[in-house]
Amino acid sequence: MDAVSELLADVWGRGAVFRPTVLRPPWSLRMATGAPLMVAMMVQGHAWVVADGREPLRIAEGDIAVIRGDVPHVVADAPSPGPARTVTASDYCPGGTGPTRSCGRPEDGRDGGFDDGPVLLSGAFTGRGGVGERLLNVLPAVLVTPSAGSAVPAPRAMAEEVTRARPGQMLVVERLLDLVLVAAVRGWFDDAPGRCRALDDPWTAAALRLMHDGPAHPWTVAELAAAAGASRAAFARRFTALVGQPPMAYLTGWRIGLAAELLRDTDLTVEAVARRVGYSGAFALSAAFKRVRGSRPSEHRHPPPGPADPTSPSGV
Repeated sequence: MDAVSELLADVWGRGAVFRPTVLRPPWSLRMATGAPLMVAMMVQGHAWVVADGREPLRIAEGDIAVIRGDVPHVVADAPSPGPARTVTASDYCPGGTGPTRSCGRPEDGRDGGFDDGPVLLSGAFTGRGGVGERLLNVLPAVLVTPSAGSAVPAPRAMAEEVTRARPGQMLVVERLLDLVLVAAVRGWFDDAPGRCRALDDPWTAAALRLMHDGPAHPWTVAELAAAAGASRAAFARRFTALVGQPPMAYLTGWRIGLAAELLRDTDLTVEAVARRVGYSGAFALSAAFKRVRGSRPSEHRHPPPGPADPTSPSGV
């Protein structure tokens, strides 16, 4: 059995719930379901997952976001959300069925179809659901991965399915949630194949989670080794062998990847991005970004126009 299958072998969405929600900007939902694991997909439009103490992550239409239940978070239409309405387990439709409801500003008080503004499809593994501790121990606080190319049905088809009252619907809802989680975790692994081997080792798994959850922390090999319960030299050798690069090189790549997303998806200054991903300032980030990506942060944010099409009569 491969590493992803082993990691998800004990996950079984018993008692899973889904909720399609039509939204009206500005909207902000604080998720407080008590579930060990939650997922979110945008059927239409986009959203931001804003986890307490962590960088906002954008969910484009069709993306899958997976959030650990121990992470307080808000799903909103902006990376700096306003006052949030709290969503609890009682707001979800029992068994995953029920009408689509508006959940924007409390005063909206209106219902709408899927063609009426942004639509969020959120799901939760309830307390009865089987979510392996191993999975929870290695997942980052929040991960976002595209569903394109996966076995997951289109978000609109999923939203329509979970609102139908049909025989066997509870089983369908449970399997849909399982499928969404598998697709998200597989996409997360595809981004870094070394994770498969590293997750089988307690030292590297512990270090990866620390770096993923706290990229701005000034990690050292000695500190990561101590947290993993290993000597510095033994930890560094094993991490490098399993992940394929030394701990600090991996951390640099992780930080630069996060910086690239922030530069693309937000209006934060390079200085602000630098501090959020663990660099002392814009100059330090720019040097690291250039070394890793071959371009400067400003060039990544505003790429130069491509070469003119030679087949075009005007060259444009």
